[in-house]
Amino acid sequence: MEVGVELQASADMTKVRDKSRRLGELFIQLVETHCEGMGFALASPRDAERRGSQVSFTHEHAYPIMQALIARNIIGDFRAPDILRFGFAPLYVRHVDIWDTVQALADIMTTGEWDKPQYKQRSAVT
Repeated sequence: MEVGVELQASADMTKVRDKSRRLGELFIQLVETHCEGMGFALASPRDAERRGSQVSFTHEHAYPIMQALIARNIIGDFRAPDILRFGFAPLYVRHVDIWDTVQALADIMTTGEWDKPQYKQRSAVT
């Protein structure tokens, strides 16, 4: 834990915030490109200064989609009624992680994996 604290304390926060912006912008661009026509709509501000280190999209089937992502060890949040929320911790999230997440999201949508019954059963914590 001390190493993590030291890493964060020594990080140039301007560079950290810049990476956070770039991660969010990349995620938006990739979702809008690779998941076009799949029902996703950007819910977060497009302006990185107003968005912070998270990006949210709405989708009619947000809950089972998020559960399918979680089953692939991609952790995001579901917010009722229809929001998929993704946070990007710039100290350890890499650009390739964004690519991998969007590839998984597109695959879940294309194959219909999100429509499996086990992903539709609501739990108290998402």
